[in-house]
Amino acid sequence: MSSKAKIHQSPIEVLKMSLRNNIRQYTMFIALISIMMIFSLLSDVFFTPRNLSTLFLQTAHIAVLACGVVLVIVAGHIDLSIGAVVGLTGAIVAILPARYGMGVVPAIIITLAVGALIGLWQGYWVAYRDVPAFIVTLAGMMIFNGLLLGVTQGATIATSSSFNKLGQGYLPNLFIESTPRDMLPHDTTVIIWIVVIIAYLWLEFKKRRERLHYGFDVLPRSLFILKISLVILLISAIFSVMALYLGLPYSILILMVIGGFYTFLTTNTTFGRHVYAIGGNKEAAMLSGINIRKRTLWIFISSGILGAIGGIIYTARVGSAAASAGQAMELDVIAAAIIGGTSTLGGEGTIVGAIIGALVMSTLNNGMLLLDVGTTQRLIVRGLVLLLAVWVDISSRKKNS
Repeated sequence: MSSKAKIHQSPIEVLKMSLRNNIRQYTMFIALISIMMIFSLLSDVFFTPRNLSTLFLQTAHIAVLACGVVLVIVAGHIDLSIGAVVGLTGAIVAILPARYGMGVVPAIIITLAVGALIGLWQGYWVAYRDVPAFIVTLAGMMIFNGLLLGVTQGATIATSSSFNKLGQGYLPNLFIESTPRDMLPHDTTVIIWIVVIIAYLWLEFKKRRERLHYGFDVLPRSLFILKISLVILLISAIFSVMALYLGLPYSILILMVIGGFYTFLTTNTTFGRHVYAIGGNKEAAMLSGINIRKRTLWIFISSGILGAIGGIIYTARVGSAAASAGQAMELDVIAAAIIGGTSTLGGEGTIVGAIIGALVMSTLNNGMLLLDVGTTQRLIVRGLVLLLAVWVDISSRKKNS
C-alpha cells in the first residue's frame, strides 16, 4: 500500500485494520471487561472494593509467575515445574525462620538464590544437553515435589505476621490516616496512581514520536487520544477501588515493579529481541549470531527466580507452607500466559498480556466462587476459556500467513 493511500484512510478504516492486526491483544481486554460485567450483574458483591481488593491479592503470585513463563514460551519451550518450584521455595522461606531462627530478609535472599539455582539446573539440561524442556521440567516437577515433601515432612509450617505482610498487607498512609469506613482515598495509593498515569503518558508519547521519526505507521490523533483515554480509565478504575479500600497491597506493588522491568526487558533490550527471534525462527537466530544456549539458560534462570518470588508471595498470602502447596499451579500460570496472547508456537507474547490473562483466570474463579459454582463446573469453564484462547491464537496466525 502506498503512503498516499495510507494518508487517505479514514479513522474507521485505520481502526478496523488495527483491530484485525491485533485481534489477540484486544480479545483479552474485551474478555476481561465482559467477564467482569457479567459477574457484576449476577452478584452484588463482585464489584465491592473489598472483593476486588481480594481478587488482586489472589492474582499477584500468578501474574508474577506468568511474567517468567512468557519468556519461556516465547522462546519455544515450556515450564511444567513452576508449581513445584512455588511449593519448594515457599517451604524454604517458611522453614528458615521457623526452625533456624533466621531473619525474614536473609531467608528471602536465600530463597531467591535457590530459585536461581533451580533455573540454572533446568536451563543447563535444556540449553547445553539438548533435552526437551517438556521432559526437563516434568522431571523437575517430580524432583521438587519430592524435595518439598522431604523438607516439610508432611507438616504445615506457619509463617510470622511480619513476613505475611508481603502477601496480605497494604502500603501505609503517608499523610492522612483513614479506614474504608471514612470513604477517604488512601493517599499513598493516590500518589502511585498519579505516577503510573504520568509514566504511561510519557511512554506512549515517546513511542509515538519515535515511530513518526522513523516513518512508521501510527494511529490518527483522534484514535490515539481515544486509546490512551481508555487505558487511563482502566488504570483509574483499578486504583480507585484500591484507594477506597485499604490501599495498594505490597504484593501488587511487587508485581508492578516486576511487570515494568520485564516489559522493558522484552521491548527495549537486546536480550528481549533475541528471545523473540529464537522463538520466531531458531535457525535464522543462530545464523544471525545469537548465542541460543546462553539465552536459553538465562530464560530458565529468570523463570526460577520469579518462581521463588511467586512462592514467597503465595506463602505470605496463605500464612503457611505445606506439602500440597503449588500443586497444579503451573496450569493456571501457563493458561494465564496463553490467554494473555502468548503464542503456543513461540515468537509472540507480552508481559502486560500475561498479567491481564492472570486477571482473567482469577476473575473467573472469584466470580464463580461468589455464585457458589462447584469445583467441577469451575474447572470445565477455565478449560474451555484456555481452549478458546489457543484457537484464537492459531486462527489469527493462519489469517496473517
